[in-house]
Amino acid sequence: MKTLLLSGLAGLSLCLAAGTAAAADLTIYSGRGEAFVAPVIEMFETESGLDVEVRYAGTAELAALLQEEGAKSPADLFWAQDGGALGATDKLFAKMPAHVGQNQPEHFKSADGKWIGTSARARVIVHSPERAPADTLPKSVLGLTDAAWKGRVGWAPSNGSFQSFVTALRVKEGEEAAKAWVDGMVANGAKAYRNNVALVQAIADGEIDAALTNNYYLGRFKGRDDKFPVEQRFFADGDIGNLLNVAGVGILETSDSKEAAERFAAFLLTPAVQQYFTSSGNEYPVIKGVIPNATLASVATVETAAPNVPLDQLSDLPGTLELLRSANLL
Repeated sequence: MKTLLLSGLAGLSLCLAAGTAAAADLTIYSGRGEAFVAPVIEMFETESGLDVEVRYAGTAELAALLQEEGAKSPADLFWAQDGGALGATDKLFAKMPAHVGQNQPEHFKSADGKWIGTSARARVIVHSPERAPADTLPKSVLGLTDAAWKGRVGWAPSNGSFQSFVTALRVKEGEEAAKAWVDGMVANGAKAYRNNVALVQAIADGEIDAALTNNYYLGRFKGRDDKFPVEQRFFADGDIGNLLNVAGVGILETSDSKEAAERFAAFLLTPAVQQYFTSSGNEYPVIKGVIPNATLASVATVETAAPNVPLDQLSDLPGTLELLRSANLL
């Protein structure tokens, strides 16, 4: 497996122009972290006999790069961190073969058959059980703009999953309400952190009392220290703060290796890989028959808590980025 770890569009363009000494059988643009997904890709190489080149960067960066490259992109497959980025690049994807994803629920894949979810995650509020007990948490994410939470809440505006949440907020509550919430959080002293790991650690360190993140980060801390002083909860059932999202893949229409890309997409939905995603990554499987992770709320609980926002509606990433920039968050 060839790996290029990239940062920023300028760096991406330079690295892509440089090329590699030998063409790979499959080129993946991965917005998923190398430490987590490299073992899966290596397993695929072993089982398929194919050589895979992986180019890592942030999901939003890669989505923008694919738009910029167009038909000249060397990518065969885009593995995105969230459904919003997949929706934003949907028009660049070929139709996913019907047999790929046939065993997963419809809400984990695109309605037009252009991409499939590979694992699911829920948005949650993580909090200090001492400084922000569960019974003091707001029923809705919208309540975090209240004065009681001034200077106590953290968020990660540059994170792709957070941006998908804001897109969902725009879809469900409307543009004015979304802008009012973002501006209200800023006015209430919400503290920005570089990523979700930093958010969880900041609560343990006493810098903030609560934060908005994905469900799987806390489990990684608890796996190393079961007394780690942070807990997590959902807001009230149906609240937009409980957005259920997916990581997923789409195959580029311009790919010369569609068969290999289809094999990889199907591989990600095999029971062994789905078990890895939930057991090692604390994410939710997107097929049935996978042994549940005992540290997670059940899939049924998550689906009940989640708002009714189809992931296909989260495609306006540019609009969300503009909103966050207008609030000086990016």
